Amino acid sequence: MSEDNSGGGKVRNSVSGAGTVTGTVAGAGEYFTAYPDQVLENVIENVLVFLTSRRDRSTVSLVCKSWYRAEAHTRSDLLIGNCYAIAPKRVTDRFKRIRSIALKGKPRFADFSLLPADWGAYFTPWAHAMANAYRALEKIYLKRMLVTDDDLAVIAHSFVNFKEIVLVCCEGFGTTGLALVASQCRNLRVLELIEDDVSVSVDEVDWISCFPTEGTTNLESLCFDCVEAEVNFDALERLVARSPLLKKLKLNTPVSIQELYKLIVRAPQLTHLGTGSFNPLVEINQQQGDHQEPDYAAAFAACKSIVCLSGFREIAPEYFPTIVPLCGNLTSLNLSFANVNAEQFKPVIRHCHKLQVFWAFDTICDEGLQAVADTCKDLRELRIFPVDAQEYDEGPVSEVGLLAISLGCRKLQSILYFCQQMTNAAVIAMSKNCPDLVVFRLCIIGRYRPDRVTGEPMDEGFGAIVKNCTKLTRLAVSGMLTDRAFSYIGQYGKLVRTLSVAFNGDSDNGLKYVLEGCTNLQKLEIRDCPFGDSGLQSGLHRFYDMRFVWMSSCRVTRQGCLEVARRLPKLRVEVFSRDEEEGERGDFVETLYMYRSLDGPRPDAPQFVEIL
Repeated sequence: MSEDNSGGGKVRNSVSGAGTVTGTVAGAGEYFTAYPDQVLENVIENVLVFLTSRRDRSTVSLVCKSWYRAEAHTRSDLLIGNCYAIAPKRVTDRFKRIRSIALKGKPRFADFSLLPADWGAYFTPWAHAMANAYRALEKIYLKRMLVTDDDLAVIAHSFVNFKEIVLVCCEGFGTTGLALVASQCRNLRVLELIEDDVSVSVDEVDWISCFPTEGTTNLESLCFDCVEAEVNFDALERLVARSPLLKKLKLNTPVSIQELYKLIVRAPQLTHLGTGSFNPLVEINQQQGDHQEPDYAAAFAACKSIVCLSGFREIAPEYFPTIVPLCGNLTSLNLSFANVNAEQFKPVIRHCHKLQVFWAFDTICDEGLQAVADTCKDLRELRIFPVDAQEYDEGPVSEVGLLAISLGCRKLQSILYFCQQMTNAAVIAMSKNCPDLVVFRLCIIGRYRPDRVTGEPMDEGFGAIVKNCTKLTRLAVSGMLTDRAFSYIGQYGKLVRTLSVAFNGDSDNGLKYVLEGCTNLQKLEIRDCPFGDSGLQSGLHRFYDMRFVWMSSCRVTRQGCLEVARRLPKLRVEVFSRDEEEGERGDFVETLYMYRSLDGPRPDAPQFVEIL
């Protein structure tokens, strides 16, 4: 399986052909052979300088040995889509001049508690390898990795010109590690903590105060909205005031709306703002007396550069209208933490005519989605999350809201939509009205939910999506589906790279249709489906070309997994259980996770993981 992700770089230890040198005409009937150094120079000057795409560079590296070496010699940024697909030493041995690295660990289903906490994805071996090999490293991006305070200490002390660190859905570190990064990385421009599980301890460190206290900083982005611990607000205010280049600031819940006011007054240059709680401090509220409350709307009106707005984690609805002065310029609005209803939402959204990205809770209801459809004609991405993910007969959003969006937002390219009920007619309408969809993720909460009106399976709706949305690369299916739906996906989903399937399907034929038909499939996620050994083994010809396959609570046996491991020796086949009740499933494995690796079984597998 490739480490490549949507154009991500592949890390290989071999080339597909021997190095060859072409003859060059020197005169009539006279030839000479170019020296290897000249070939390398020609490649660098005439080809590689124009290549910025990771996929193009990976392709170039497969031409011959000279191009393989030249590509490695000139590459400065690297993406590894699976930290277990290759060993750190192999990476550092090949690539010598890396300045930016992106590394991904656990599969996505870890976000849904389907992966034991101590499964792996440790950053420690990578941190030490990078510290020894890449002293000029400037940027690190980690996703779903286990990062410790000691790892952050290695980063803080090893890279003299370190500038950017972005941690997404990571865990294992706390404010001690953040303090080291803040104090030691003097050239830091970007510190972004996104949906991380930041450890909370009794000895919390005042990490905000650890940034340099003299002169101006180089900070351009500071995001810590996922940090639960309070920050030293006085230190934060001084830091913002000393950061004239700061464009992105995302605050955590303990920051009140009064404190937010003080910060935006000091930083009118912001373009991206995460508001914190958007709620007044209780103490100040109780002691307001004769003190006049700040004019929040006027402060927002002065921030003429803000185009992306998020936060609202503990919103007081009466303050919500104060953002109206910002709305005319917004291209992105994230209300996925804001529990606001349709009546509170509509007066605000009607001012957001430039909006291209919108996330929200389903508390805005179908009525709120209709307001979005009426106003946001340039919308490209929509995500609707459930405030209560329980199985009910009806929910606040439905096919009515989906249909409204499809009629009003014809430029839509990506949608994630959680709901309790849906119809084929609404999904078919979206496929026709929004043919530019690249991502379609419909999550009907509840198992085997049919068309709400007809009682039929949702086959024709998803079939229409893959037929009519010819640019589709990511698809998540739900509701009652038969093998017919998977035959549509296999027949028409030729560009689909990521497919997520849950609680549906008839037989192994459904999985066979997908593995035989979706020729660009990279990531396959399946849970609670009736697919077994026959369906799994129908993909033997595909697995080496894929990033990973995940199957949990299906009908795959250990013997079937062993057969795959035997026939594909470079494939790592892991089986494990989420708990100690593995015996209840009999011969069926609880979880199967497969990925390709160039370096054999990983050395840090816990006891509950069996690598076949």
